[in-house]
Amino acid sequence: MIELFKHLLPPDFDWLFLHYSNIIYIILFLVIFIETGLVIMPFLPGDSLLFLAGLFARKGNLDIAFLLILLFIAAVLGDNTNYWIGRKVGLKIFGLKIKNKYLVKKEYLDKTHIFFEKHGTKAIILARFVPFVRTFAPFAAGVGKMDYRKFFLFDLLGGALWISILTTAGYLLGEIEFIKKHVDLVCIAIVLISILPIIFEFIKTKINKRKND
Repeated sequence: MIELFKHLLPPDFDWLFLHYSNIIYIILFLVIFIETGLVIMPFLPGDSLLFLAGLFARKGNLDIAFLLILLFIAAVLGDNTNYWIGRKVGLKIFGLKIKNKYLVKKEYLDKTHIFFEKHGTKAIILARFVPFVRTFAPFAAGVGKMDYRKFFLFDLLGGALWISILTTAGYLLGEIEFIKKHVDLVCIAIVLISILPIIFEFIKTKINKRKND
């Protein structure tokens, strides 16, 4: 299991396929489901995983159509699980500690609330493309008792866009020689681009705080 996680962060698809063959579909499903479905697991590599899954499908080792459907289901099930966790037991989770450290940091949820206030219901869609916020958005929606029908509709759209854009991008760009030779750099670039909104929001908050002081 430890060896498996070593090859998931970052994803090493050649190793995974060599050791797990078609079970890789289950692994991909579980990673996307856990990242979006469990509020305590926001660090899993969602964006880079989708891109690399598409790139690996380009090699012919994975079926792209089946992959898109499978990961879409995982993303939607994950978000909806997270929503109902937040709605039913969300506030209680903040009191849980492991080794005197809170299981869920309130600051992450606060940032997600700010994201919601700024972008409204479309935040459910936009949050899909922002690490950490992606994990906390459905949880925050559940804690705030957002209308479930509205949440579900926006979540379907957001999940479809997130899965299709990143996975298809990996599939279409998989034949570019530079990308094939520099997969690690591409993954780093994806992570950096995806966290830019968080960086900008952090800088903006700091600037506004200094102005108010």
